[in-house]
Amino acid sequence: MASRRSPLFRTAVPMAALAASLVLAGCSDSATNSSGMGHETGPESQSATASASASQGTHSEQDVSFAQEMIQHHRQAVAMAEAAPSRAESQEVKDLAAKIKDEQGPEVTTMSDWLRAWGEDVPDEDMSGHASTPSASSSSSMSGMTSDEDMKKLEKLSGTAFDRAFLEMMSEHHEGAVEMARTEQTKGSYGPARDLATSIVDSQTAELDRMKKLLDKE
Repeated sequence: MASRRSPLFRTAVPMAALAASLVLAGCSDSATNSSGMGHETGPESQSATASASASQGTHSEQDVSFAQEMIQHHRQAVAMAEAAPSRAESQEVKDLAAKIKDEQGPEVTTMSDWLRAWGEDVPDEDMSGHASTPSASSSSSMSGMTSDEDMKKLEKLSGTAFDRAFLEMMSEHHEGAVEMARTEQTKGSYGPARDLATSIVDSQTAELDRMKKLLDKE
């Protein structure tokens, strides 16, 4: 004899199944959210996140000064490096100049982006695309900057005379940049700026050793 189930029992079964499906759906959504799936992760979203990070007060006046001054410092180094292909005699000097330009050009772009995100001024460039002459007050804080007079002298040299002058001026320039970067390492607040300062110390210290060896060969 077949057992009879009450109407209440028959109703409870589908209701339990519905409740279980809702629980499973909730778990699925939670897993999706916790794993980050279902949210935008494209380049535009990442760029917006980076810009927001730079503008949320995570930097200090030291970071601003570092970026503004190192931009000018780098631009002058790039201007010196750009003269090497046509004036240097040593291929080693030409290779070093190319490396300096390839490293420091993108760093100028990075620091300029930070300043814009922070609502700070990016140092002006002159008509040739190089850093305009810094004021007396700013140049005094930028150790290793080459004077306008020495830059003009370098532009008139060629061959081995250019090689030696380039190595001597760039060595002094690098020493100044390393000094500025070390200050940012110890006093800066913005993590990416401190990371860049560390990279500058490492790369330019290695290049200083390379230039010393080249000068010893002259």
